[in-house]
Amino acid sequence: MNIAQFLTIFISAVFINNVILSRFLGLCSFIAISKQTKPALFMSMAVMFVTTMSSIITWCIYRFLLVPFELTYLRTISFILVIATFVQFVEMVIKKISPGLYRVFGIYLPLITVNCAVLGVAVLNVDMFFVGKNAVAGSFLFSTFQGICVGLGYTLAMLLMSGIRERLELCAVPKALKDFPLGFIIASILSLAFMGFNGFRF
Repeated sequence: MNIAQFLTIFISAVFINNVILSRFLGLCSFIAISKQTKPALFMSMAVMFVTTMSSIITWCIYRFLLVPFELTYLRTISFILVIATFVQFVEMVIKKISPGLYRVFGIYLPLITVNCAVLGVAVLNVDMFFVGKNAVAGSFLFSTFQGICVGLGYTLAMLLMSGIRERLELCAVPKALKDFPLGFIIASILSLAFMGFNGFRF
């Protein structure tokens, strides 16, 4: 376990296999919340918190509960329960601290519960950092760091998208392309740009 391994996880999760622009997970909140930078940033922070904490808890559940008792077939449902719990916690905190921001998020904050990006990182951690039923050396740290990096990748994509869409509000955009159609066009162009990172080799 050395700094190169952590650097590899960082570059892979943020750029090469960006959860939104390369893996195409979590697109509902990406398109809907990215109209303005401030809500996009707060949404990204909420997602980063959930991905990091769910990575920690799901690793512990898989390593100390599911594997020893041979219940690995319950992996998906147990991971979903952990994610749902943290999303409810985040929702309660935001509602208490910032009711205005809570109203901006609307239905998309509870949708983190079913955000495939959050479940994806939990499943990916198990697939990458367990060989059979044995955790590789440094597996816990790698899983936690990957949860953080996936959140950073999500944040990068959200801020790029919101910055572009805010500037486009000042342009004369055809009515047929406003909002969601233009959002998908921008997302596809960003995704093509991120494909350039696939040339990186470690």
